[in-house]
Amino acid sequence: MLELGSKDSAAPADDLIIEGSDAGFMTDVIEASKTVPVIVDFWATWCGPCRTLGPAIEAAVTAAKGAVKLVKIDVDQNQVYAGQLRVQSIPTVYAFWQGQPVDGFQGALPASQVNEFVTKIAAMGNGGAADAGLDEALDAAEAMLEEGAAADAAETFAAILQEEPENARAYAGMIRAYLEMEEVDQAEAVLNGAPVAISTSAPIEAARAQIALARQAAKAGPVAELRQKVEDDPDNHQARYDLATALYASGKTEEAVHQLLDLFRRDREWNGGAAKEQVLQIFGALKPNDPIVIAGRRKLSSMIFA
Repeated sequence: MLELGSKDSAAPADDLIIEGSDAGFMTDVIEASKTVPVIVDFWATWCGPCRTLGPAIEAAVTAAKGAVKLVKIDVDQNQVYAGQLRVQSIPTVYAFWQGQPVDGFQGALPASQVNEFVTKIAAMGNGGAADAGLDEALDAAEAMLEEGAAADAAETFAAILQEEPENARAYAGMIRAYLEMEEVDQAEAVLNGAPVAISTSAPIEAARAQIALARQAAKAGPVAELRQKVEDDPDNHQARYDLATALYASGKTEEAVHQLLDLFRRDREWNGGAAKEQVLQIFGALKPNDPIVIAGRRKLSSMIFA
């Protein structure tokens, strides 16, 4: 039995376990996780393993007595955030804390492993001194990265990993730091060295997408030249695709997404659906609550289901 949280009695089940939706995702998951960790279970009624995993997660969350919450999302009815988070099979579980995905797994797990997972996620919100110290260090490293001090950020992320070798956020941060320093090979080496336990976590998947995009960006042509090609021939799909790559490489992410969505609108099957694949890769490299991702995913979905 899990002994988590500081509440004297269990919170009402309605508060701990809810049926989520795309419409309520920002409130029920992103905003709620700023107060208490939130686990999101992506499932479907036809999924056999989901029927095994679901009750196990619900039991563990209930036993945690308010230290963690559960949002269950039926992917047949709600496809926006499932696509945004690159859910490729179900059941898929993501954990959110402070508005960010911090861990996750795919497939049904034994009840004992489910309990361990819920315990670990619930502990993030319990305010332990060691965890708080690491969180502060992670925030500081992120701030260094945003301010352009990539080398200092990399050193800080490395120090955090000395204390917590399976910290996915620190691994992903170190990868981003090396990418910022244009050391793509070193970033990939860090990615390849990530422990198996976190290799499929959301931060690592995002870092993997960032490396793939960085590789493509290195081969991107001049923006002005590619833009002229597209203006001369709007149906030159390769030029538009290359323009999007060059725009992303120059930091114009929103315009890159716009060009890829325009390409998808013109010919969704071009080059094996390359436009959709590329835009999803860009979404995967950004934070889930990034306005570019939210608006872009909404436009993509409207085109797919029009």
